[in-house]
Amino acid sequence: MSYSVSIIGAGNVAWHLAPALEKAGHRVREIYNRSLRHAEQLATRLYDADILDVPDFSRSRSTVFVVAVADDAATLLLESLQIPENAIICHTSGTQPLEVLSRYPNAGVFYPLQTFSKSRPLDVSRVPFCLEASNDDTEEVLVEIAQSLSQTVYLMSSQERKVMHVGAVFACNFTNHLLALAKQILDAENLEFDLLKPLIEETFRKALTAESPALVQTGPASRGDARLIDAHVTYLAQAPHLQRIYKLLSDSILQQQNRKG
Repeated sequence: MSYSVSIIGAGNVAWHLAPALEKAGHRVREIYNRSLRHAEQLATRLYDADILDVPDFSRSRSTVFVVAVADDAATLLLESLQIPENAIICHTSGTQPLEVLSRYPNAGVFYPLQTFSKSRPLDVSRVPFCLEASNDDTEEVLVEIAQSLSQTVYLMSSQERKVMHVGAVFACNFTNHLLALAKQILDAENLEFDLLKPLIEETFRKALTAESPALVQTGPASRGDARLIDAHVTYLAQAPHLQRIYKLLSDSILQQQNRKG
């Protein structure tokens, strides 16, 4: 079954989600975003979506409204948002609980567990969707829409989704930051970051195919090589913040190895 959908927001998530909805056979009727320019850019990726300059959807013919805005913008937006009385409204946040939509009778969460960038193409069919709903009818609709988009759909409570988001920050955001720091270390000595890319690729291949990433941990901390760790720490004395990160992660790996032993 196809649904009429309106999108509130024109950021990274909406950039990928809105076209995926149309590709799956749904109709995106309207877009609202604080920046009309961003809404217009998103509209160029869609068939025939109208652009609203205020969040008033009271006359909309859409049955599902997707709030895809940053968490810090959602509270103010929801105070002024108007939708038809019996419509379904859902947000895409990994951290906001379902209760932020408690004033709506048919509310849900439609959380795509992925990192989104406008500049990067993305196969939405491989993105897990984590869903929650205030009632069975809303859940049925959100599940149906999610299954039209993706191979992987989970029902998940707000608390479970919060924990999943914490794990995602470690797996994605922190990992990417560590790669950025590795590049910073090499750049300081005019060394090529590209030389690390085969190592990075193999690291992720092993982690993703192992029963647990802990089982394929390598490096001086996993071996308990105190001499080499001390040498690295001494080298990093010139960059105290990197030295602190190195010590903290090395201690964490040592503790993990001790628990395994």
